[in-house]
Amino acid sequence: MVLQSSLKNCLQLSYVFRTPKAGFRNSTSGGLIIQSISNDVYQNLAVEDWIHDHMNLENQQVLFLWRNSPAVVIGRHQNPWQECNLRLLRQKNIKLARRRSGGGTVYHDLGNINLTFFTTRKKYERMENLKLVVKALKALRPQLDVHVTDRYDILLDRHYKISGTAAKLGRTTAYHHCTLLCNADKFVLSSVLKSPYKGLKSNATPSVPASVKNLFEEDPSLTCEMVLDAVAEEYATQHRIDHHITLINPADETVLPGINNKTKELQTWEWVYGKTPKFSVSTGFDMVYKDSVLDVKVDMDVKHGRIEVCNIDLPEQWLPPALCSELVKSLTGSKFCPNETTTLATMLLRVCPHDDELQSRWNLLCENLIMLM
Repeated sequence: MVLQSSLKNCLQLSYVFRTPKAGFRNSTSGGLIIQSISNDVYQNLAVEDWIHDHMNLENQQVLFLWRNSPAVVIGRHQNPWQECNLRLLRQKNIKLARRRSGGGTVYHDLGNINLTFFTTRKKYERMENLKLVVKALKALRPQLDVHVTDRYDILLDRHYKISGTAAKLGRTTAYHHCTLLCNADKFVLSSVLKSPYKGLKSNATPSVPASVKNLFEEDPSLTCEMVLDAVAEEYATQHRIDHHITLINPADETVLPGINNKTKELQTWEWVYGKTPKFSVSTGFDMVYKDSVLDVKVDMDVKHGRIEVCNIDLPEQWLPPALCSELVKSLTGSKFCPNETTTLATMLLRVCPHDDELQSRWNLLCENLIMLM
């Protein structure tokens, strides 16, 4: 399989994209296989949006291949606090992204392959796409025991999930994307997809836990490139097109006009966190101060990622009532976010009476509040 990478081919690719409304035009075939040269999750999700918004798929279908550096990707209608360990993501510098399709939360790294199948809405068929992937895997390694379930997952050895599915159905265009666990870091995967947050109540779409396994655990001789090429070859065979992968740069405005604005939107706090369905937090924590253990209760309603209602129940006289009231007032309307809460707490502390014990108590309370986020 030939990879398009030379300057000449890049210029040819620009010609293909010259008319955005026509999408990925290809006069010689009814399909196109493209692969992102970027490992940035926001750029690659933006490519999906761009194709969905600009492409005419009446006479052509597209397979988009992409891989990401470490990232957690949640579904359009999910709650990140409910789905993953945000504190751990920040510590490990793992990105969090919200896609525009539904489905559950997945962990991506360079050992995980992403496949997106674009068609018209009329031709949309998840099961056929997944059967194509299974057929490609069996052609690559006939001994692999892989099959598609009624839930549109792909299982290895009848038990381990190696692929999950999500989709977006537009008015005329649709896409279905799925993952393939090849050699992902399962320790990180299991750690970051475990929420430590207590007392959350939400109507957001929950993920369904599953036992997972890497393809490479079954056959260490495999590589991600081998799997990508096998899927691309099977796609080309079924769609009767050339076995050719076109490389694209998701940051190239000459090829994808408007792509960078789409990428920036997917990175905003308002999209990643602010699109979370309304939820509530009703929890408590013990604060150890000197020789005492203090019980604190916290109740919050969060809408569009911002604290709409806030109540903090502290032991009587542990903090001056006016100061506690000011904290609740400041939190109301603010982002449910550790950075913003830290900033608010620091600002309030500056107007407090200069009292070492009072400041110690204040810092302890704020540190515990931040742990809720």
